[in-house]
Amino acid sequence: MDPVRKNDLVGKAVVFLADGMADDPIPELGGKTPLEAAETPYMDLIASTGASGTFLSLPEGFPTSSDAANMSVLGYSLAKYYPGRGPIEAASRELKLKADDVAWRCNLVTVENGILKDYSAGHIDGNHSRILMEDLQKHFGSEKVSFHPGVSYRNLMILHGSEFSADVGYFKPDSSQDEPVESLPWTPLKDTPEARHTAEFVTDLVRRCGEYLSGHPLVRSGAVRANGIWPWSPGRKPAFPAFSEKYGGRKGAVITAVDVISGIARCASMDVIPVEGATGYIDTNYAGKAEAAIRAIEDHDFVYVHLEAIDETSHEGRLDRKLQAIRDFDEKIVRPVMLALRERGVTFAILPDHPVPLHLRKHTRTPVPVAVCGPHIKPDSVMRYSEADAPKGSLGALSGDQFMKTVLNIQENGKGK
Repeated sequence: MDPVRKNDLVGKAVVFLADGMADDPIPELGGKTPLEAAETPYMDLIASTGASGTFLSLPEGFPTSSDAANMSVLGYSLAKYYPGRGPIEAASRELKLKADDVAWRCNLVTVENGILKDYSAGHIDGNHSRILMEDLQKHFGSEKVSFHPGVSYRNLMILHGSEFSADVGYFKPDSSQDEPVESLPWTPLKDTPEARHTAEFVTDLVRRCGEYLSGHPLVRSGAVRANGIWPWSPGRKPAFPAFSEKYGGRKGAVITAVDVISGIARCASMDVIPVEGATGYIDTNYAGKAEAAIRAIEDHDFVYVHLEAIDETSHEGRLDRKLQAIRDFDEKIVRPVMLALRERGVTFAILPDHPVPLHLRKHTRTPVPVAVCGPHIKPDSVMRYSEADAPKGSLGALSGDQFMKTVLNIQENGKGK
């Protein structure tokens, strides 16, 4: 290490966000969680040289979804700012929502014999997904509704006009696999003509789109399994305070493959750093993400490195893939970033945004394990990063913006809001 550069990045921080990593003990692993069973020497290094605790990312009253969880991790009050998944992903796609637009996340899904079998249509290829969404737009797009391609199964539907409402209840598709579609209705949350009309409109549109996709050449040929759409988490144009405004002028950057995280970043006026080959799955470009983080910390105060793959393998219920994704995250992202920035004074933190227990294949509200190391962090006695060890740490039970203030070394009476 060049002595001129030693500790030259003090005050800057990198957060490694392992989406969906936390889990429950698994009998096949001898009662260990996947995180405890996997070899994670660099996550453990953060714990052994720093302090541990837990963080409540999904408080009661809000969806158990990654948009809400990652907003919580970044310290944004859900009660004040949560707009729904749809408008956040619209921001990522740089779609300009009008005041009376209602944006929905729109999954391409697989339905078999009236059962929602796969929330991702087999992790549909991006090119195939784009073809289907563009064809849906050609056949069903109008002044009232438009369809917009995203990444793989993660797409958007926007309803246009004052006749529509965002006050519609829905079932999250990745939490509803193997359930009968008829038991998962769209329902008005308020007794208003707009809410009732929107629920009826969406229900009918889902039926018609399903009939169309079932007869689509790509589906009939067996090339794809996407024979339905699933709109969920509607909302209107969001309004966040800028990250730099919230955290005393600090400049933040986000590295991710998925629209929901880049959408949060754009809403918060953070820089989104694209990585070629980042897929949101286990075949993602790990090295590219690590390199991007190492570069980004030079001209940013805060870098948020998000990995989606662990979450996806959890929803699949694939223990083997979850173990591999956890090991890959530690070896191919956490390790190279920490080694490249060692002795430069950077603060490092590791946490999931929420648990996805393999036996449930869906998100839970259980507080997640946290570990933080850096020049301002007094080490505690915790030596391993895990669900069982983290609660024993000196950070205690964090909530609200306490995690971010800990990472950025902002005192309760300091700058930020």
